[in-house]
Amino acid sequence: MSYPEIKPTAPANVIHMPEIWYAPDRNRARNAKAAANRTRALALAIVPIFGLLMIVTTPRLASSQGVQLVKVDVAVVAKGLRASKLIGSSITNDKNEKVGSLDDVIIDQNQKKVMFAVLQVGGFLGLGKHLVAVPYESLQISEDGTKIALPGATKDELKKLAEFKYMSGRDASQQ
Repeated sequence: MSYPEIKPTAPANVIHMPEIWYAPDRNRARNAKAAANRTRALALAIVPIFGLLMIVTTPRLASSQGVQLVKVDVAVVAKGLRASKLIGSSITNDKNEKVGSLDDVIIDQNQKKVMFAVLQVGGFLGLGKHLVAVPYESLQISEDGTKIALPGATKDELKKLAEFKYMSGRDASQQ
């Protein structure tokens, strides 16, 4: 006996739905937005760097700035004294007694030369120090800069001088 082939049919009350997602895929939307923001941020970071690179690498004609270069004899410069090496040196009097140490040098802005030496008198390790200003010309500095003398000075006489105080940047601009 042969059986007739019966094809299964869908029940009449079942509705076939196409395979489409109706609910939005939130993660996919967030990820796409984040990727777009990263791309934008990268572009915003690269544009200024590229602009600076163009400025630096673009050749330009030399223009006059009003500065004249002066040939300097380096042998003469080498014979000079460096302030950085003098600062901190001991100051002695003509009796070879230590009367203080060189704390700083003050340069006149108009005349472009060293005007005063600031000496530290007394104190120990920066405590109780007394700063005084003396004319730079009154110092006698050896040719090699290893010895600085202030003839006729004593610690007591230097302590009697008016105390020197550095002006702050704000006070100096008002002068």
